[in-house]
Amino acid sequence: MDRPFGQYFATRSVVAAKNGMAATSHPLATQTAVAILRQGGSAMDAAIGANAVLGLVEPTGSGIGGDLFAIVWDAQQRELRGLNGSGCSPQSLTLDALHAMGLERIPAHGPLSVSVPGAVDGWFTLHEAFGRLPMTDVLAPAIGYAEQGFPVTEIIAGYWAQDAELFKDYPGFADLYMPGGRAPLAGETFANPYLAETYRTIAEVGRAGFYEGQVARRIHEFMDANGGYLSEDDLAAHRSEWVDPVSTNYRGYDVWEIPPNNQGITVLQMLNVLEAYDLAAWGPQHPDYLHTLIEAKKLAFEDRARFYADPRFVEVPVEQLISKAYAEQRRRLLDPDKASLDIGYGEPEILGVGDTCYLTTADADGNMVSLIQSNFRGFGSGLAVPDLGFGFQDRGELFSLDPDHPNVYAPGKRPFHTIIPAFVTQDGEPLMSFGVMGADMQPQGHVQILVNLIDFGLNVQEAGDAPRSRHEGSSDPAGARMQDGGTVLLESDYDADVVEELERRGHTVERARDGFGGYQAIQWDAVQQTYFAASESRKDGHAAGY
Repeated sequence: MDRPFGQYFATRSVVAAKNGMAATSHPLATQTAVAILRQGGSAMDAAIGANAVLGLVEPTGSGIGGDLFAIVWDAQQRELRGLNGSGCSPQSLTLDALHAMGLERIPAHGPLSVSVPGAVDGWFTLHEAFGRLPMTDVLAPAIGYAEQGFPVTEIIAGYWAQDAELFKDYPGFADLYMPGGRAPLAGETFANPYLAETYRTIAEVGRAGFYEGQVARRIHEFMDANGGYLSEDDLAAHRSEWVDPVSTNYRGYDVWEIPPNNQGITVLQMLNVLEAYDLAAWGPQHPDYLHTLIEAKKLAFEDRARFYADPRFVEVPVEQLISKAYAEQRRRLLDPDKASLDIGYGEPEILGVGDTCYLTTADADGNMVSLIQSNFRGFGSGLAVPDLGFGFQDRGELFSLDPDHPNVYAPGKRPFHTIIPAFVTQDGEPLMSFGVMGADMQPQGHVQILVNLIDFGLNVQEAGDAPRSRHEGSSDPAGARMQDGGTVLLESDYDADVVEELERRGHTVERARDGFGGYQAIQWDAVQQTYFAASESRKDGHAAGY
């Protein structure tokens, strides 16, 4: 992982800088972050400023109607801190009411899937701890772009058009996101003056500018008029939570994730299973590697479906699930020559119980931020308040409606979450902040990035540009069960004989062009005292420093 320059294919060279760095999924967000760093802002100021811009320019995956998680390297204290900025379900909606509607699952879109947006409170909680500049300065670039407009980039325009067909009849969506009756084309200028005004209120008033007062009242009125349950009281009660990141050691590197209610520990479980195999001897295109990776994913996702939930409501056996002993137990189920069709979750208690935007920033003082923020499925619920300039997430879809499931719906409960920031340290020192966007692809992407870096010797840019695999069809925390082994999706770079061998072992394999995530990373080289950064080619992203 210490090799900044490589010999494998990459879409661009690694970016290097000493004074500060940013890597985001949009050039304007990255430029905003670097500009804030140049003004004397901290890595956190830069991250918040970039996130605000992303909520405007990439509404297909992010916005202040969604949630946020972060892992922060505090250079002064020499420690990692985690923030859970996810919101809760409405207090006025009950499990009995959902059952009375005849539902087996909460719908993917619409008012029932809306939970409290946690992003803005996450900004202010993080800013209070790590910010330097006033929020009026931090949000100023986003306000300017929202008022003046910005040209829509190519990949985002494609997602926007695709989602517009799905959401055009949802309340408020077309009024806000389809000017002239359609999604904006690549290169067209899109402005959002209503979001500029909401941002300005937040910058001047603080978190109360969103969770109380006129904005909260307007959200309440909109939800009440459109079959929703989110209220002013739900918004006022929301608070982010500082949490301790959890880790496993993979071949000498400590990999850190946020604990449940999100899926971060899936990464740690997969790495623990893979650690027993000589992946370097196989190489990235070898069928043995891909088969083992896919089967490790299936194992971890079965546990994810059974145990991951809001720890304020149920006990989640995190320490047992991420232990080496548990990985050894689960690894015995992996057949090296045959794809599993129905594995089932494990029994950690026998060991003893005592779409999305990702960005990363770093500053001259050594602080590093790994931050992820999302609406969940594209534009989320499809509901948008045009005069506030943003739409709402649909995270509530991921609750189970099974009364016996740990992730069962309850008022005031945080749903299972897919978005996960990540961090790597070595010998207690910061090494890399990174993330991979894309729902269930996220933990699979995290693992593939780390294996590319640690086992296969790729540099930080090559690791993101390398071809990826994705397995779909595992059991999920909302109640679905895997019974047919699911489907393996491969990018076009994989050879035909790899596909043939995976199919011989019983995998269902398809080629795919999309859905493999979007990766950003910043790596710290302590010897050269230099940041190296990467932004992959699957998004409109950009890495830059100064």
